[in-house]
Amino acid sequence: MSAPATGDIPLEVIGHERTADDVVVLTLAHRDRAPLPLWQPGAHIDLFLPGGDIRQYSLCSDPADRAVWRLGVLREEEGRGGSRWIADDLRVGDAITAAGPRSHFPFDPSSPRPAVLVAGGIGITPILAMASAAQQAGRDYELHYAGHRGRMGFLDELRDRHGDRLVAHVTEEGTRLDLTALADGAATAGAELVCCGPTRLIDALTAEAERTGIPLTVEHFEPAELTVPVWHETFEVELALSGLTIEVGPDQSVLSAIEDAGVLVLSSCTEGTCGTCETPVLSGEVDHRDSILSPAQRARNDLMFVCVSRAACPRLVLDL
Repeated sequence: MSAPATGDIPLEVIGHERTADDVVVLTLAHRDRAPLPLWQPGAHIDLFLPGGDIRQYSLCSDPADRAVWRLGVLREEEGRGGSRWIADDLRVGDAITAAGPRSHFPFDPSSPRPAVLVAGGIGITPILAMASAAQQAGRDYELHYAGHRGRMGFLDELRDRHGDRLVAHVTEEGTRLDLTALADGAATAGAELVCCGPTRLIDALTAEAERTGIPLTVEHFEPAELTVPVWHETFEVELALSGLTIEVGPDQSVLSAIEDAGVLVLSSCTEGTCGTCETPVLSGEVDHRDSILSPAQRARNDLMFVCVSRAACPRLVLDL
């Protein structure tokens, strides 16, 4: 059967600070003060909340510091409740468990190409670690941070650390982020773009990257809007390792069909954003509906996220 990811890292909250109106910064340590697992800039962890809820948060501390992990959490009044619990109910000294770290948002701090890092709102969290890594490695970079003042919880810290490499675009100050000018400047410098933030920001920057031919790496915090499936009918999925062939109906996810067949696949968000249910594809065409893969990765057609993606043909073969 399928199963949720398990929280196998016991943590203690050693810091809980509200750094802006709607942003809380958590500092976590292993309950036994053992070294925490290694991670790279762009990685996230799963936090296991009361009642079995699981939420993904990007790590924004120093990857070289294995004593603590730091997370930035945006309190969302209209969210599913996890961020409100973290902001309002979690306290220093409380125990919590986590799984990971994992990453689908790679960044090479030693690349010779300049980096233009772009963050919108709470999308600063993975970008913060990338900027620090670039600074430590001596990579040429600039950091653009856009948002409302009450949601820019790391602004003072970033100004202190990155000086004039930081360009803040604060809505209340009228300092608008001009993506066309930013992309043109990046193209002239031979830079790469890296972005995390709201879908509208990522979509707009993606269009600019396509216009200028600049390489772009992104991470979505919001699930993609699900459109009508490419293949409207029932399709078959062969599970090569298990020796089973199952049917997936028009209103059923591949993950739920696998679960019904009793085959184990780890899952977490069920929205196509966390990457937990990544599954190798051996044959068949995939209707990719996740918020993780780049166009080039989708074109390779060698993996899928079974919580949301479907077949674009009558039959898929998965390495399960």
